Amino acid sequence: MRLLLDTHVLLWALAEPRRLPGPARDAIEAGDNEVLFSAASIWEIAIKSEVLRAGFVDTATIIGAAKDMRFDELAISAGHAAAVAALPPHHKDPFDRLLVAQALTEPARLVTADKALAAYSNDLVWLIG
Repeated sequence: MRLLLDTHVLLWALAEPRRLPGPARDAIEAGDNEVLFSAASIWEIAIKSEVLRAGFVDTATIIGAAKDMRFDELAISAGHAAAVAALPPHHKDPFDRLLVAQALTEPARLVTADKALAAYSNDLVWLIG
C-alpha cells in the first residue's frame, strides 16, 4: 500500500508515534508499505515555523528524520498542482488540497486526522482518530 502522510501525521510519526492509532502506526512502520511525505508538508512546516511559531520545527531535521524512517519524498509536480483545480471545495487549506491532489494523482492513500478531508473519498483518505 502507498501512504501519503499529511503534515500532522508526518510530525506525529516522527516525534510522537504514540499519538497515532495502532493500525495507522503499524501501517506506517510496516516495511512492505511505501510511505510518502510531500514537499507541500515541508513547505507548510517552513511557513508556520517562520511566520506563526518562530522556532517551531526545523525543516532539515524533519526531512532527515523522515528519510531515516525510510519515508520517500514526494515532489510537487505540475500535474499535482493542476489537479487541485478539479477538486470539490470540501476544504479551503491550500496545503491540504495539494495533498489530496497528490494522493489522487499518484495514487496513494492520504493518512490524516483532519475530518474535513474525509469528504473527498473513503477510498482516498484514511481518517485516523
